[in-house]
Amino acid sequence: MKYQTSIRKRATGTFRRKLLALCLGCTVTGALPVYAAEEVPVHQSAVDNSTDALLKQGQYLAVAADCAACHTDPQTKKTFAGGYAIHSPMGVIYSTNITPSKTYGIGNYTEAQFENAVRHGIRADGSHLYPAMPYTSYAGLTDQDVHALYYYFTHGVQPVEQPNRITSLGFPFNLRQAMWGWNLLFLKQKPFQPDPSQSAAWNRGKYLVNNLEHCGECHTPRNIMMGTETGSAELSGAALGSWYAPNLTSDPLSGIGSWHRDQLMTYLKTGHVEGKAQAAGPMAEAITNSLQHLSDDDISAIVTYLQSLPAVSHPGQAKPTGDFGSPAGMAGDSDVRGTQPMGSAIPADITGKALYDTTCASCHQTSGTGTADGFYPSLFHNTATGGNTPNNLVSAILFGVQREVNGKEVLMPAFGPGSDVQSLNDDQVAKLSNYIFKQFGNPQLSVTAADVKTLREGGAQPFLARYAAAGSVIGGIIVLLIIVLIVVRLSRKRR
Repeated sequence: MKYQTSIRKRATGTFRRKLLALCLGCTVTGALPVYAAEEVPVHQSAVDNSTDALLKQGQYLAVAADCAACHTDPQTKKTFAGGYAIHSPMGVIYSTNITPSKTYGIGNYTEAQFENAVRHGIRADGSHLYPAMPYTSYAGLTDQDVHALYYYFTHGVQPVEQPNRITSLGFPFNLRQAMWGWNLLFLKQKPFQPDPSQSAAWNRGKYLVNNLEHCGECHTPRNIMMGTETGSAELSGAALGSWYAPNLTSDPLSGIGSWHRDQLMTYLKTGHVEGKAQAAGPMAEAITNSLQHLSDDDISAIVTYLQSLPAVSHPGQAKPTGDFGSPAGMAGDSDVRGTQPMGSAIPADITGKALYDTTCASCHQTSGTGTADGFYPSLFHNTATGGNTPNNLVSAILFGVQREVNGKEVLMPAFGPGSDVQSLNDDQVAKLSNYIFKQFGNPQLSVTAADVKTLREGGAQPFLARYAAAGSVIGGIIVLLIIVLIVVRLSRKRR
């Protein structure tokens, strides 16, 4: 798998197909734009000595919350003007204009209306937002931070006169009123209150993880109604469409219990820890757009909180995800080198070993050790090849890897259909993945061509997307179930 550095390049389509937990908690596909903190604009004409600190605070919070990534269409590149198409299993959701345009944006919003949208998912006109905007996490934002965000978006951002694109989902997801019931069941957070028994760093870390950075939107499993699980399941890892958001609890095998503190801090700031892990997919985007721009104190606070989480183990995990594998022997793949040159037609009977030689060995080396400087990472002692799921390795092969840290871009091209380098079909990706697992990673992992097809198409569809279709009997049962749950919850509240 070939990496390269380049002048900033925004790839789209299958080359940069990424995922994010959106739309009733479902995963989506699409290329999210990449914005460094300095690219998130401040309308300088509005800045004076009395407001500069509040604007800077709001700007920092907007970066921490990663607002630009979803509210900017990579085609128009008009920051915060909306129009970004989110391809969810429920249909396409378009992000909205959140510039202070009085015609198309939030220029007429009062601070109370802004707070209602951010914390409760209700627009100024009274209609409900879909949880594509993670208001279930933002519900915990403090009053001070909501105020700073409002001031920044209404005084520090340039208005953009761009109309909103209409979101039109199929039944029953087009019934925005139904979000009232969903919110009643799953919108539970109140504004954050520090725990006096914990340190200031721990409290700050919890606030960042659970609210501003909304880590649980990806790393926490979801129930059949697509609400995040609570209790011991929080941050214990979850499927994220084609990708897998790993376990963040302190378990030494399934989670981050085997990571040293400095490794965690380095990973959050750079997305790369040699001999451990490299960020790809949604995590690469979070680091590129948000985490690398946080202060060292905030990164330290996040680590403090994560390391305190009770351990949640996954059955069958034999050793830490980053400890699997070893380099290939001296022979490596030398016996197949040159026998299957890269080209437009790959033989149907090509082996995984030969595929590795033609697509991966030039960067990751015959032995799988990568390069001495770690720029091309090792394929053993790598969480992508040693975890308890094949998703992240297969997705990296299909969709590539892109992240940018400190102005330097790491780019691994996609090898899925339509690749600019070499297109591999589902069977070939399965053969290549299985060779890598057996040679360098967790030998218990394997995939079929059918598995690869599912991941290429965005992962297994959630229960709601499969069965809540228009006119279906099961869809009617789901609606009835929601009503029953709402009635039960209301009756409990009355008691």
